[in-house]
Amino acid sequence: MVAHAKFPSSPGVDRGCCAPTSGESVPCCGGGSSPDTEIRYDDHFVDGQVDTPAGQVPRVHSRIGSRDLLGRWKVRWGVGRDRYRVAPGLYALGAPDGNSPVLVTANYKMTFDVVRRDAAGMDAWILVLDTQGINVWCAAGEGTFGTGELIRKVTEARLSEIVSHRKLILPQLGAPGIAAHEVRKGCGFSVMYGPVRARDIRAFLDAGMKASPAMRRVDFPTMDRLVLTPIEITNLLRPAGWAALALFLLSGLGPGIFSIGAAWERGFAAVAALAAGILAGALVTPALLPWLPGRAFSVKGGLAGGALAACAVLWFHGTLETPAAMALILAMTAVSSFVAMNFTGATPFTSPSGVEKEMRRALPVQAGLTILAGLLWIGGPFLH
Repeated sequence: MVAHAKFPSSPGVDRGCCAPTSGESVPCCGGGSSPDTEIRYDDHFVDGQVDTPAGQVPRVHSRIGSRDLLGRWKVRWGVGRDRYRVAPGLYALGAPDGNSPVLVTANYKMTFDVVRRDAAGMDAWILVLDTQGINVWCAAGEGTFGTGELIRKVTEARLSEIVSHRKLILPQLGAPGIAAHEVRKGCGFSVMYGPVRARDIRAFLDAGMKASPAMRRVDFPTMDRLVLTPIEITNLLRPAGWAALALFLLSGLGPGIFSIGAAWERGFAAVAALAAGILAGALVTPALLPWLPGRAFSVKGGLAGGALAACAVLWFHGTLETPAAMALILAMTAVSSFVAMNFTGATPFTSPSGVEKEMRRALPVQAGLTILAGLLWIGGPFLH
């Protein structure tokens, strides 16, 4: 099943962050770093220069090699995520001339790689905006993929001296950050919104820069949902480690003050429940997203975690006391619900205001379930 939603093209529209951009779903939201962070731009994809009236422009190839794949894999797991970017500016793909199209994108390298890969065989100019290593959709919401930056890069590249036309092709998902009339006023170029995904660029150009309804639709299929799972799990490793230590210590409390045997036996069960709750929220929920009832991700995650917890309790029926069983069910429900909310910013289904509203409602409930689960878990041994 493919979940999808239509994306409005008008600037200023409330929308979620970060859906698949330029044909590739990305860790939310890419990079972003402080001004003091030294950035070393990747440029192994440059294979020459193109002479233009405004000077030489780096030429890039469209091959995606092992180095690119390794970089993509590392970013999926949060390694070097803040530094995975290319230098902003103008690039040439193929042998472009004054009539070649100008494709505008972000300097998040995963997005840039998708554009140069899917435009293989074309002669085009690629104008890369400085989005601080953030993908197009998120950068449009944050303002880095915005009107001022676009005007600045067009001016700096002296684009009017390089191309004879005055058209810029922007990704559809960049629309919220761009005021087209201000771009025309600021640099003399008009804005054309291309397809949502880079793989449709060629068809878009062949159709006279007209996008079909399918090109305007934002899909969120299973693989695009699951590809975000590694980074979500990675981000939770450190807090989960501290939580696991606390669970082992709390599990040892009992009538005898503290028992190492109980800490190990009951602590292992508690940590297993924590891990299962994380997997339920980060893996099961996105995988079953279209089939889980409800609209709120917190509800979907809570149902997934609660159902798995109930199955586990039934499986181990007779080995868990009632308070402990109830505690595990409540805890897994809360953890899964909390983790699933991370995906509200990674889909085309939500808006910033909707995410904020859901968090205001869900966080108190999740906190309440966690506290109740803790009381049942700690108090269980004292009831016997």
